[in-house]
Amino acid sequence: MDIHTIYALVGFLLASYAVIGNDSVQTLGTFMASNNRVFKWYVLWAAACSVLIVTILWGWYSSGTGDISHGRLDKIPYVPVQWYHAAAPLVLVVLTRYGLPVSTTFLVLSTFASTVVLESMLVKSIIGYIVAAIFSYVLWIVLSRVLNEKKTKVKQEHRAIWRTLQWISTGFLWYTWLSHDMANIAVFLPRSLDLPHLALAIIVPCAWLAYIFKSKGGEIQKIVLDKTGTRFMRSATIIDFVYAFILLFFKEYNNVPMSTTWVFVGVLCGRELAICTVHRQSYKFKYVFPIVGKDFLKMMFGLAISVAIVLLIHYVLS
Repeated sequence: MDIHTIYALVGFLLASYAVIGNDSVQTLGTFMASNNRVFKWYVLWAAACSVLIVTILWGWYSSGTGDISHGRLDKIPYVPVQWYHAAAPLVLVVLTRYGLPVSTTFLVLSTFASTVVLESMLVKSIIGYIVAAIFSYVLWIVLSRVLNEKKTKVKQEHRAIWRTLQWISTGFLWYTWLSHDMANIAVFLPRSLDLPHLALAIIVPCAWLAYIFKSKGGEIQKIVLDKTGTRFMRSATIIDFVYAFILLFFKEYNNVPMSTTWVFVGVLCGRELAICTVHRQSYKFKYVFPIVGKDFLKMMFGLAISVAIVLLIHYVLS
């Protein structure tokens, strides 16, 4: 085993944890928040793992080349992994421990991508944030007038229907999100995976996923729990469907990687502002802006680190 293989293995392990530990809150956060009191953690984990395995296997099979990135790495060719490639997800792991919603795509892929590709990723992510915020705001302006989780509870006879819809929306979102973010793990692996590498790409994320469910999301889960009504399965279901369809749109738009974190924060931002607009008597803007502003500043902090890393690699280390 040469030094580049060791770097690739370390980077893969760290990236797997970073992707699952930092980014999975976007897709599984509302699912965990609204189901932890109903199901054991290993039941939720088994469901999430099933979708993860199907997504990886489908990407591997449908690519025709054994690539599990769903085309997200077409513009980022494989290169021998250096120490600084493996260091990027280590930075992300540290930031995750402090609950920062940092973009894994920028922090990990920026070390492999050219500045041209990084610029395309940034533009697409900014557009994703704006589209998600506007669409979410307009939708919840309407929903907030007819849906109040604290005053209007889901009727007992409708609970099974909403629970089923939530599991469907989470599965759909989890698949769509993985189609984007598997690239952040796969970038450390050969573009054409043989069976041993494929097994590794399945087992490691599933193991990290078990840890996340056992710890109920960890520190990063607070981003979801801080938002209004996210523990309610009805709101969680709607959030998941909105986020999933936005990700699906950008997935089909082109194969340039983008920050799903930015889209997720955009959805939550638009939703919080809409709820505040409709219920401004009880939910003041002064309560909302610190929450929204904090998430935005954290995104900018992660972007600054990503840009610093890519400039360091391209102009100093390379």
